Amino acid sequence: MEAVCSTPFFGITISIVAYTIGTWVHRKTRLAILNPLLISYLIIIPSLLLLDIPLEWYEEGGQIISLFLSPATAVLAISVYQQRQLIRKHLAAVIAGSLAASAVSMLSVWLMCRLFALDDALTSSLLPKSVTTPMAIAVSDSLGGIESITVIAVILTGICGSILGPVLIRIFRIRNEIAQGMAFGAASHAVGTSRAVEMGEIQGALSSVSLVASGIMTVLLSLLLV
Repeated sequence: MEAVCSTPFFGITISIVAYTIGTWVHRKTRLAILNPLLISYLIIIPSLLLLDIPLEWYEEGGQIISLFLSPATAVLAISVYQQRQLIRKHLAAVIAGSLAASAVSMLSVWLMCRLFALDDALTSSLLPKSVTTPMAIAVSDSLGGIESITVIAVILTGICGSILGPVLIRIFRIRNEIAQGMAFGAASHAVGTSRAVEMGEIQGALSSVSLVASGIMTVLLSLLLV
C-alpha cells in the first residue's frame, strides 16, 4: 500500500480521476453547485481519510499538478489577444473596476475579521482571497499570513464565485458582457474565469484581464498594510 500511495503517480491519478468524475457529473446535471472542482474535493478528501493516507503522500503528485497552474493561467492570454481592440476601448473602465473590486474585497474581509475578532495572522491570510493563488500567496506571505489558509480561502472563493456568479447575474439583470466578465475575474480569479469562458469569448477575455488587473491592484494595496 505504502509503496503505491507514497509515489507521485498516486496523487496525480486520484486527482485526474476525481476531476473527470466531477466533470461528468456537472455535464450530466448542468447544476452550478455541482462544480467539478468541488466534487473533486468531495472525492479526494474522504478517500484519503478512509484509507488513512497521509497528506504528504498525496502531495507528492499534487505538487506536480500544481506546476501547471501558472501555464494554464497564461493560456488565457489567447482570448485577451483576440479581444484586444475591445479591451483597449474600455481600458479605463477595466482599471477602475479592478481597483474598486480589489479595494472592496480587502476592506470587506478586514471588517469581517474585526467583527469576529480574528487575529492578525488569519486576517492577513484571508485578505487576498479573491486573486489567483500565486499572487495571493505572495501577498499573504508579505503580510505575515498563513499560506495553507490563504490557499483554502482562494479555492473556496473561486468555487463560490463560479457557482453564484451566474445566479447573481440573472438576479441583478446584468446583461453587459464586459461587466459579466469583469465580475468573474475580479471576484473569483481563475476558477471564475473558467466559468466566464463558458459564457462567451468576450466574458472570458474580460475576466482574464480583470483577473490580472485585480491581482496587481491587490498587491499594490497590500503594500499600504505592510
